[in-house]
Amino acid sequence: MSDPSKQQRRWHRPLYLAVGWLCVVLGVIGLILPVMPGTVFLIAAAWCFSRSSPRFEQWLVTHPWLGPQVVRWRETGAIARRTKYIACGSMLLSFVIVAATDAPPIALWMSGAGLIAAGTYVASRPEPAEDQITRR
Repeated sequence: MSDPSKQQRRWHRPLYLAVGWLCVVLGVIGLILPVMPGTVFLIAAAWCFSRSSPRFEQWLVTHPWLGPQVVRWRETGAIARRTKYIACGSMLLSFVIVAATDAPPIALWMSGAGLIAAGTYVASRPEPAEDQITRR
């Protein structure tokens, strides 16, 4: 009989790989559209690839356009002030959109709590020094 943890791990790799590629697509869209944070999805993609495919992780972190944000995050965990403003403003806008719909109160509370938690995390991250922003 096979080990249950091995069976569980067998389906993790394809799942992480699929989610990683989905995050790459969303990240590219986010880099093009100013209302969607692309870097967050690229960081998530790198994390997924680190658990599923070292080859795709290496591709992502060495990519000339997509990689610098991921590498900067891994090195410093810092978020630029402008990016913080865009991320928190996008979260506020998305909450306003949800509040303007006929969403049930539980949806408002849950989305509000999640957005407050995410916004607090983003705002609490250090800001990179100017030389870290311009060196990439």
